Order: sequence, then C-alpha cells, then structure tokens
Amino acid sequence: MHPQPWLASYGAIPAHIDPDAHPSIVHLLDAAIRVHAHRPAFTCLGQTLTYAEVDRQARAFAAYLQCVLGARKGDRVAVMCPNLPAFPIALLGIARAGCVQVNVNPLYTPRELEHQLNDAGARILVIYAGATPTLAAIQGRVGLHSILTVAPGDGCTQATLPSPPVDAGLQRSTPFAQALAEGAALPFVPPLLAGGDLLFLQYTGGTTGLSKGAMLTHRNLVANVQQFKAFVPDALRPGQETIVTAIPLYHIFALMVNLVSYFAVGAHNWLVPNARDLDSLVGVLQAARPSVFMGVNTLYAGLAAHPGTQQVDWSRLRLAGGGGAAIVPAVSARWQAITGQFIREGYGLSETSPVVAFNPASVDAFSGTTGLPLPSTDVQLLDEQGQPVAPGQAGEVCVRGPQVMAGYWQQPEANAAALTPGGYFRTGDIGQLDERGFLKIVDRKKDMVIVSGFNVYPNEVEAVATAYPGVLECACIGVPDDKTGEALRLYVVRMAEVRISAQDIADHCRRELTPYKVPRQIVFVDALPKSSVGKILRRELRDGVVQPARARPHRITAPAASPSA
Repeated sequence: MHPQPWLASYGAIPAHIDPDAHPSIVHLLDAAIRVHAHRPAFTCLGQTLTYAEVDRQARAFAAYLQCVLGARKGDRVAVMCPNLPAFPIALLGIARAGCVQVNVNPLYTPRELEHQLNDAGARILVIYAGATPTLAAIQGRVGLHSILTVAPGDGCTQATLPSPPVDAGLQRSTPFAQALAEGAALPFVPPLLAGGDLLFLQYTGGTTGLSKGAMLTHRNLVANVQQFKAFVPDALRPGQETIVTAIPLYHIFALMVNLVSYFAVGAHNWLVPNARDLDSLVGVLQAARPSVFMGVNTLYAGLAAHPGTQQVDWSRLRLAGGGGAAIVPAVSARWQAITGQFIREGYGLSETSPVVAFNPASVDAFSGTTGLPLPSTDVQLLDEQGQPVAPGQAGEVCVRGPQVMAGYWQQPEANAAALTPGGYFRTGDIGQLDERGFLKIVDRKKDMVIVSGFNVYPNEVEAVATAYPGVLECACIGVPDDKTGEALRLYVVRMAEVRISAQDIADHCRRELTPYKVPRQIVFVDALPKSSVGKILRRELRDGVVQPARARPHRITAPAASPSA
C-alpha cells in the first residue's frame, strides 16, 4: 500500500465508510421521508412542499411510469429541467421505479440534445415547457415514445404558477401535472433495488467532442453521501439545515450535495430556477437565511459584488462550499468579509459521483487546496509512465473508491483507457499532495476548459466552428477570466480570399452550442502550430507562440456564461 498522508490529518474523521449502509438511494431518501414527513422539503417561487407531499407526488409518478408508460427497471428516463419542484419529484419517482435518470441541461442546443437522447437510448423525457422548442427541432430524429412537459408550479398544491407555452411543433406530449394526477390513482409495485443498479447517466464531455454517459450506481451515490457527511457533520444536522440551491440540479455537484445529501438529513431546500437573476437570488437568500450554501467561483464572485448580499442575515451560515472550478482566494476573502465564512473548496468529477476531496470541518481558513481525500478513497499521483511520483511532485490524479463510476455507457474503449492497471480512475487532472495529504490541482492533462464550473472540451467547439463556411481550421483554448474563471479563445485560420468576421463565427457557434461553450474571443491567425504529424499544439497557443493576423483578439458580443448556463 502506498503512503496515504491524509489519514494522519483526519482527526476524528473515520478512515472508512460503509457504502452499503443503505441498499439504494431510494432506501436512504425514504428513511428521511419517514422521519421528516411534516417538515418543509422544498420552497420555490413562493410555494413549499413538505417531505410527505414529495413522497406522495413521487409515488404517483413512479406508478404512472409503470402503469401508463410501461417503464421497467433499467429503462432510461431523461430529465431536462431547471431547479423546480418537478425535478426532485421526478428523481425520486424514477429511482423508485428502478429506472435510470439521464440528466440533461435545459439550455442544450438541438444538436447536443439529439446526441444525448440517442446515446442514452432514452424513451421517456421530462422536459421544462420553456425548452420544448429545442426538442421540437429534433423530435423526428430521437426515439422518444413519451414526453412529459413541466410547468413551474407542478407538484405544488397551491395555485398554479404561470408557465411558458409548449412549442406548437411538439407532438404527443402530456403535462407532468396530469401524469401526477393520473398516477395518484394507480397501483405501484416497487422493484427490487440493489447497490449495483444504475441510478444516473451523468453526461460529461469527451475528447472526441461527443459527451459520454458516466454510469453512476445507487451504491456510488450512497457512498458519496456517507463520505461527505463524515467530513462536515456539523453542516449536516438532521432536521436543522436550510440550504439554497442556485447551482443547477442537472449538474452532479448540486445533484449529489444539495439534493441527495441534504434531503437525506431532512433539510429545507430553497430552489432557485435561474441563478443568473442575482436580484432574485439575493431575495431568496434574504428569505431563507441559509445554514448552507454551495456555489462555483463565478456565482460567489457575482454575489460578493452585489449590494443586496450585504443585507442578508448570514448569522446561521455554517458552510459555504465551492467546487466545479478553482475558487479564487480573493473571492473567498470577499465572501468571508460579508458572511463570516470562507469558501470551503472541494474536488470531484462526474465520474466520481462527484466528490473526491474536500476541506474538512477542522480546516478553519481558506486553504488554497481542494482538501483531503474522503474516507474509503485512495488517490495516487502518477507520472507519464504510470509510476507514482515522489512526495510533493505533480502527477496525474488517479482515484479508487466506492464513489467511482461503473464505467462509461456503451464505451468499452473509453473504459479501458480510463483505468490504470491497478484499477484507479484516471482523472486527467494534474495535482500535488502536500505532507499533510491536502490535494492541490495544478493543471489539467486534458485540454478541457472550465467555464463557470462547466467542462468545455475544445474538440467540440472546434468541430462546430470549423463547419462554418470559410473556416479552414481552428483551435480552442482557455484563457483566464475574472468573471468565469476561464473563457474560451478560438484561433481561426480563414480560407484564402474568404471574408468572414469574428461575429459571424460567434453567431454560428451560438446557434449550435450551449452559451457557456461559445468563444468569448476570436483571433484570426495565418497558421496554427503543429507537430511533425500535423497535430495542432494547443500548448503553444497557451504559451503565446502564435502571433495574430490582427492586432488583438476580437471580443464577441455574446451573453455572459453563468452558473446556470
């Protein structure tokens, strides 16, 4: 066994957790419902659901899936919804039916949605009404047999909230509220669930430009909940926590931490459908007075600069957690000056359910690291030859533990490449472990760019941009950005005697890509640096080797990326 210096820093934290403490996520969440039935579970847009109400609605949806839609254990059900009450209701109903939830960004373009639905083999889609134009554009090219459309107030017992219209071009859809009403009168037969059964297909960017579905099991999520609770027990007090969820639930960070972990302890969860509306978010914070808040650096920076944040009563705040991208020290300092709490940073990936490391409760100041590996988690740092690096040296972060995925969905070659001979998952991130076992992420082996906490893979952006008439070739890199952590810069070589502008290319990208994937800067160059075999050398672009054909990068008039993008 190689050295595990973090264990000496654990103090009272157990070195191991039991990933089979609950047979499934359903058992874990049902236990919380029994204990906290009459407590508020979710508040959103002025309406509140108790744990008992969530229980009834989720059971009705599970019955509808079984009896009306014919869903069986293992069937994939896609959910394309912002932070609305329908999301947790759908999640618990899908899990109870033994189905696999495919989490979909509601801001996806038709091209992105088509790939994900077809790759997952989803036959049922729960979709926010406002996102239905995207689906209507590709409905004939995906194999859906059932579409359920969500309105903001669905699942709530109070007056219905206004809803965007369902796209007129959409065929054969059923309101989610109707499904809940019908399901309430139908029988439900719970399938036998085990830890190894699939719970989520969590799509993450691929080096080919097409996203891959990380297969996350019930056991993966049960384990990560247990691991997280072991690190910050004082912020997971049963029946006492209030959390504001502004980061999107379709992202694995909010999905595991905000939704599953805090539901499991009976927390009151305030859902924010649109975190880009900072005025509205600050209003929620003022009303909720949260004991816990989770965010990405972009969101914390925006809130720290908003005058209304100073008016929030932060006296109950016990934990401000950060992930998705590096937390900038100055942002944590500004946040602490306002709230009294520094931002406690962690590290994880979709493939690890997601948390690998976190700064435990014993850390009393911003550390500049992502903390210690969680209980039952082993981290090795390996060099290019697959050998462990010397203490304090940088190497690829490789992880083994009960939270590591079962593999990529229908991707045997990718699965083989993702694991070391010893069974460790290769993260593609370069890190260092200090003498106390704290993990610092210093670089990325892959060329992935993180914009507002969201992974962007340059190959996908390049493939879209190159499809624009007049683009000969291009290369995409990340550059530092005060607002989004990193922003995308696209280097473009134009075809001879072709006149195209940076705005032309940006507009094209905006039609084909989610907003956070659209380049913020476009630089025209005469040639791109390449290796002897013709591979474009992005590292040289990052190092500034190439001189632009124009005097400076063109800044694009694109919507700013946001935590909800």
